[in-house]
Amino acid sequence: MIYLNGEFMPIEQARIPVLDRGFIFGDGVYEVIPVYSRHPFRLAEHLRRLQDSLNSIKLVNPHDDPTWMRLIQHLVELNEPEDQSLYIQITRGPAKRDHAFPKQITPTVFLMSNPLTTPPQQQVSEGVPAITAVDNRWLRCDIKAIALLPNVLLRQEAVEAGCVEAVLLRDGFMTEGAASNIFVVRNGVMLAPPKNHLMLPGITYDVVLELARAHGLRHEVREIPEAELRSAGEIWMTSSTKEVLAITRLDDAPVGDGRPGPVFARMFALYQDYKNQVMRVPGMGVE
Repeated sequence: MIYLNGEFMPIEQARIPVLDRGFIFGDGVYEVIPVYSRHPFRLAEHLRRLQDSLNSIKLVNPHDDPTWMRLIQHLVELNEPEDQSLYIQITRGPAKRDHAFPKQITPTVFLMSNPLTTPPQQQVSEGVPAITAVDNRWLRCDIKAIALLPNVLLRQEAVEAGCVEAVLLRDGFMTEGAASNIFVVRNGVMLAPPKNHLMLPGITYDVVLELARAHGLRHEVREIPEAELRSAGEIWMTSSTKEVLAITRLDDAPVGDGRPGPVFARMFALYQDYKNQVMRVPGMGVE
């Protein structure tokens, strides 16, 4: 079951006008929320990021947070899997094709659920390969916009190279992955690039930094030059569906000794413990 413009229905019955600005211009934003044991993970933070994206494209939020929470919870109840991946998309709605905003709009609001697929145990224990690529996306990567063609092409480049992700480089510095945030470990210190307009403010990125602070893991938030990326002892990717996953080969060269490192092992365990605690006490945060 999905939700579209006020109605819950089977996805086969969903219809959107061809003049919807999301279809014509990619004029809209989206959000992805993992659900564990039927509890949306970090829901308040996801809704806050959705609001930030809407603000950035000057689109009024069609719902307040309590309404979103009711819609999301009902959609979770209507679908069978205990663990789900919820997708929210809001566009500026149908209008005559014109680049400028229409004077009157009716936003298109779409929610769907898919089974949540997290990395299999083999990927967790062995890590995954990645490539580097030039970050040729636009300059507002902090907006979770539906116009994702550059990300699609970059991710496809990784797939065609037999890799799971593309680690992006811009002007000599690492930004993020095509569909993830990236962390680096050098000399036992976890490094994270700072939030800015060149990367998406990841929810999992925030959790990892919160856990590092809460458990005394050495870490720094700063720009990461390409040379430090390539000489890193560990590299990780993080996202709502990948959680925390080690990259053990980069451009066909081993990262460190070619296996997930000890700092990754520590963070992976902390993340799983935190996730399980949150599901027992929804709304809990890291102290």
